[in-house]
Amino acid sequence: MNGFTNYDRYDGLGLAALIAKGAVSADEVLEAAIARIEARNPALNAVIHRMYDEARRAIAAGLPEGPFHGVPFLLKDLYTFAKGAPCGNGSRLFADFVAEFDDEMVTRHRRAGLVIVGKTNTSELGISVTTEPAAYGATRNPWNPAHVAGGSSGGAGTAVAAGMVPLAHASDGGGSIRCPASACGLFGLKPSRARNPDGEGWAGLAVQHAITRSVRDSAALLDATHGPLHGAAYWAPPPERPFLDEVGVDPGRLRIAYSLALPSGYEPHETGRAAVEDAAALAADLGHTIEPADPPINRDALLTAMITILESHIADTLAAPLGPGSPPATAQDVERATWLIGRRGTKRSAVDYVRAGWIIRDVQRKLADFFDTYDILLTPTVDHPSPLLGAIDSQSDDLEAFYKATVGFIPYTQMFNMSGQPAASIPLYWDQAGLPIGVQIAARLGGEATLFRLASQFEQARPWFDRRPPD
Repeated sequence: MNGFTNYDRYDGLGLAALIAKGAVSADEVLEAAIARIEARNPALNAVIHRMYDEARRAIAAGLPEGPFHGVPFLLKDLYTFAKGAPCGNGSRLFADFVAEFDDEMVTRHRRAGLVIVGKTNTSELGISVTTEPAAYGATRNPWNPAHVAGGSSGGAGTAVAAGMVPLAHASDGGGSIRCPASACGLFGLKPSRARNPDGEGWAGLAVQHAITRSVRDSAALLDATHGPLHGAAYWAPPPERPFLDEVGVDPGRLRIAYSLALPSGYEPHETGRAAVEDAAALAADLGHTIEPADPPINRDALLTAMITILESHIADTLAAPLGPGSPPATAQDVERATWLIGRRGTKRSAVDYVRAGWIIRDVQRKLADFFDTYDILLTPTVDHPSPLLGAIDSQSDDLEAFYKATVGFIPYTQMFNMSGQPAASIPLYWDQAGLPIGVQIAARLGGEATLFRLASQFEQARPWFDRRPPD
């Protein structure tokens, strides 16, 4: 029996500090993490690939002296390659795939001293905003296991909220870091486009980072991983100083706009409105200037562009899933929504794709202009409480209903995947049923420092670290 019984009362940097001063060993911390996963995962299904022996070998071989030396960590099982580990991408289609190398993000995670203990569940190919893949089963929300944990990084969100690890790798092409962070009562930052390597997925919409319990863990991890790959098509403006140094710094008097504007056919939910009004009042109490203002973007065109890009890229994946020359996927290999999205993608023209690119650039320019006036835009992350499992059906023939439900999750998050700007979900509000509802803060391109300053100010004013789901 491992004696380190209060493992989940520390964030990642806290665990690393204990290890550094000899209060506990990396082996003891690992065994505590394994015990927590084995105790809580059967009911929640967050971790789908265990890498315990590999983790033990990594510690025995000697870990790098990074900021997270000895801290247990989970990788999202979506196009994330750790040598010798499966990468199923939430799909039967990749059930037998095993990575032959560590990708760049995994290399940087290991260099930071993190100990990889497994991989987390994700929706098939990252398409759905709920993590309920047919291949691996549903991930449940630890605040209420009848409800969804969000997606596509739902396994990461559930694992951190349930205390399995203090932080977990996640990725975001339309809200897939921020939506699970909202659903699970955690901090989730989507960095600027190309802040981390491999920021070119889904036409540059997708980025990688993490879901964390503390703001400082997010900042320290970004310090450890950011920077372009050699030959990258583009990269984010370099920070003036380490992101961790921004945590706890007075952000000054910020000009904050708040907005509830949505695409046609959608109305703000009363819960999301209440969460934003609550956060706006808190920001005002902290001395910031708050006023309503809607970015002048065409939200309907934005969704058209997003769907065009999604359908085109899924069609490409299904045409040769294991690389050039591999056999194409069949309808039996994937969920029904995935198949239908891919079939639509085969009908998209090059002109459609180019027009989607022009819409992205229009969003970029208009949001850049908006942030010449405002430092922060405050919105709901997901403006409604997490629905029950099964509410979004990826096995239905009704693709329009699938899209409608999906857009209901991401109408506030997706614009920042288009613009490339950093945005974060902050756990400041819980509804009457006890489910967390995040609020989103976004800053200008390259403005993570402002987000870390404001987020840590919120964290100090209304701490959430010890607010935990029931065991």
